[in-house]
Amino acid sequence: MRGHGGGEGGGGEGEVVRGGTLLDTLRVAVVMLDTSGRVLLWSPLAEDVLGWAGEHIVGRRVGGLFGVVPEEGGGGVRPAEILGELLRLGRWDGILALRHRDGHTVQVETRASLLVDGDGRPFVLASMVETSRLRTLEHDLAALDSLFDASPLGVAIFDTDLRYVRVNAALARMSGLPVTDLLGRTVDDLLDPETAALLTPLQKDVLATGRPVVDLEVPGRGGRGHRSVSFHRLDDRAGRVLGISATVMDVTERVRAAARAERGRSRLALLNELGSRIAGELDVTRVAQTLAEGLVPGLADYATVILHAGIAEGGDLPTMPYGDHTPMRQLGTASVRWSPEARRSLRRGVSVDFAARPVFGEVLRSGDPRLVASTQELCALAEPDDDRARDALRAGVNSVLVLPLRARGVVLGLLVIGRVREREPLDSDDLPFATEVADRGAAALDNARLYVREREGALMLQRSLLPQVLPDPPGVEIAFRYVPGSSGAEAGGDWFDVIPLAGGRVAFVVGDVMGHGLRAAATMGRLRTAVRTLAGLDMPPDELLRRVGELGDDLAQSQAEGWMATVVYAVYDPAVHRCSMALAGHVPPLLVEKRGPDGACRARLIDLPTGVPLGVGGVRLETVEVDVEDGAVLVLYTDGLVESRVRDIDEGLEWLRGTMCRSVSSLEEACDDLLATMEQDREPDDVALLMARLGGLPPGSTARWTFPAEPGAVRLARRRVARTLEIWELTALSDITVLLVSELVTNSLRYAHGPIGVRMVRGTSLLVEVSDPLPDPPRERVAREDDEGGRGLQLVARTSRRWGTRHGPLGKTVWFELALP
Repeated sequence: MRGHGGGEGGGGEGEVVRGGTLLDTLRVAVVMLDTSGRVLLWSPLAEDVLGWAGEHIVGRRVGGLFGVVPEEGGGGVRPAEILGELLRLGRWDGILALRHRDGHTVQVETRASLLVDGDGRPFVLASMVETSRLRTLEHDLAALDSLFDASPLGVAIFDTDLRYVRVNAALARMSGLPVTDLLGRTVDDLLDPETAALLTPLQKDVLATGRPVVDLEVPGRGGRGHRSVSFHRLDDRAGRVLGISATVMDVTERVRAAARAERGRSRLALLNELGSRIAGELDVTRVAQTLAEGLVPGLADYATVILHAGIAEGGDLPTMPYGDHTPMRQLGTASVRWSPEARRSLRRGVSVDFAARPVFGEVLRSGDPRLVASTQELCALAEPDDDRARDALRAGVNSVLVLPLRARGVVLGLLVIGRVREREPLDSDDLPFATEVADRGAAALDNARLYVREREGALMLQRSLLPQVLPDPPGVEIAFRYVPGSSGAEAGGDWFDVIPLAGGRVAFVVGDVMGHGLRAAATMGRLRTAVRTLAGLDMPPDELLRRVGELGDDLAQSQAEGWMATVVYAVYDPAVHRCSMALAGHVPPLLVEKRGPDGACRARLIDLPTGVPLGVGGVRLETVEVDVEDGAVLVLYTDGLVESRVRDIDEGLEWLRGTMCRSVSSLEEACDDLLATMEQDREPDDVALLMARLGGLPPGSTARWTFPAEPGAVRLARRRVARTLEIWELTALSDITVLLVSELVTNSLRYAHGPIGVRMVRGTSLLVEVSDPLPDPPRERVAREDDEGGRGLQLVARTSRRWGTRHGPLGKTVWFELALP
């Protein structure tokens, strides 16, 4: 007979069959023998193991058919010995080496028992397993037991009802319970409801679907530590679900290390962000506020910056030791929740007295930080009359760090941070980071203090160099504005000036030194002085700017520093309603005129050769003369008025033209209107603005004549001058004026040989001009006693208040000025 049970199959030696039950893997062969060794029953697995079919072996003695292979050296168990032991003891077990039908040896582990059937006849029932398969299974089970018991990881087996059926010692230690208390129970019985509510559905899902759960982080039992849990389903070789396995690892240190790394990363990010924010601030108050806001809520629930009162005003570093009544100001405050107590204690700008706050005073005096780590310590340190401490306790503050703000070895003030009871209190681990923040904040505060000092000094220098009072020349109305750049920029080098000239003429100048700070302000002062000095020489605008540039170059070379400035210089003569001007790289002037009977406005940018800024050189400047109508407004300005980050300068100039054509009652109102509508996103630069309404001299204030180059010209000029002075009621000046005019006309008649012009202007003084075609200026010389001439210019220089010469398109002009009686 030959038959095969379900799942039975062949395989080579040592092969582990996947599928079926454990018996299919072991392949247990069953053989029944009588007491004489004759085979009564031969199972199909015995056929597979030894190669003999049942029909060939049943009824025959096994010893004669395949026998027992003797061991090397003559040892081994004989069949007779096995039978004798069976008859004597009723059982036998051991390892046999049997001969396979094809000749090779098969080693089997055998269990034999002597049994009696229903008729009382004895028989032997033996079961055999190939030792190779049995050893493989034993090794697997031994390895599994060793891993289960020796593993440092917690391991558990759950049945299909999700109850513990096997638990190793490591898991029992993690649970804090003996193994016996775990077996038969579920996670719902052992873990807190929140964790159990998370794990039980996952276990059911793994049991139902076979999808594993890997490295799920959960809190430890009782909230102690952290655990990593993994679940896998257990299936037998036939595919039946036996339950699930669980691997539990204590990851408390890993979680803490990750938390420390994350805290370090977040703090580094906070430090970098805070550093970048306060680095761009140049105002002490804004640095203090930015510092406080940057720490809430990242590090603390509230923060405040308290500084020595002098620091906020850009004063010197404190030199006297801090005392109970040292003036302190609270400049920066922040809070996550503005409760009434927080609003009362964290008001910005208020004075703070540390007389009743020993911890704060101690930190100010020693320069060492102080940690108050608990509410109890806060209560113990609070003075009975300390309102701030009482407010902090009412707000739920559980810890406070008081940190000195140190710069250049001096304590500038305090950074105070605190946490409320909803968060873990501040501890010693927070101290190094908070100290680093305080040190960076103190450096930024000190930089802002120094900037305030430099800016105030530059502004003071700049304002002192600008004209404090402008003249009121006849026929001209003037308005001006000067606006320093925003607090984020240093003082610039913008300036303006109005310079009275001879004969009622007036010079207007607006300039802009490139750069900011004290150097720009000082350069501006030097250039303004040079312009005023050279303006008295009555030069054409282009010549004056050229000489100013040369003076600036000489000063820059002597001080080894570069410089650059744009300037517009204009001279207006109210007697002839003419304005001559030149540009050195500056924005163009604007002329606003009324045209037509309806009074329509015409605002035009005067087309001038732009030239290059002073300090560059190499480009010739040019003077342009413009005739202006009575009442026209000349607008000179610096580029800070029209430049913007969001629009082109041409758009800014168009805005200026449109704004100046609005109907305004006065130049003062026009200045205010311009500044009020100035582009908000303009460059943070200074603005110098000068407006002049250009009128004429009063009627009858000027007289002009032209005489031919003939001997009678002197006599005629004397007569006309004397008559005019009589009309102007200035006969007191008649003698000296007639004398000087006769000397200058005589000089022109002698050398020029052309028409001679004489002009008189009555303004704030009496101006007399004598012109001729000769381009060369007269030279003053020292006349000897026997010389008949050569004393004219000496006489002019000694008797007039001012005198000079200037070039014009038709020749030269010699002028002198006399004070009115």
